[in-house]
Amino acid sequence: MAFEYPHPGFHFLVLFELFPQFPNDIRFQEVSGLAVSTKFQPWTEGGENRFTHQLPVGLQFNDVVLKRGRLPGSGILNWARQAVEHFEFKPTNLMISLLNETHLPIYNWYVVNAVPKRLEISGINAMTNEVVVETLTLTYQYFKYYDTTNPAVGLSANVSIG
Repeated sequence: MAFEYPHPGFHFLVLFELFPQFPNDIRFQEVSGLAVSTKFQPWTEGGENRFTHQLPVGLQFNDVVLKRGRLPGSGILNWARQAVEHFEFKPTNLMISLLNETHLPIYNWYVVNAVPKRLEISGINAMTNEVVVETLTLTYQYFKYYDTTNPAVGLSANVSIG
């Protein structure tokens, strides 16, 4: 059995369930914030003074932050602008996929009912030669994780969510 190395995080894509989409809409330079934590409620047991029980009461998902160079003609940017400029929110699902060397997804995060929370354009400075970066912060209900490193599991996961 060959020694396995962790997969690098630089080869990925982000697919929104939005139309129209443009080829540039899958390209991002960074995705962050994919995290979930369990919320707990303390419960004190009568007569027990040494500790407090911590009862799980729900899950909390962090906002997802997407960054990329500012590109013309973006369906995602149009969707986000509708929300922040006209207060018209249209929840959509998206798939964040880490790809292998043959451009096939190996890990997938399916984000459900995302809406734009913040749209930010980086600073513009005549003294630097930097790309203008747009940052899109999304809030959502939850995400599901799909591990597609096993070909049989990967095929069934892609068929069931595709």
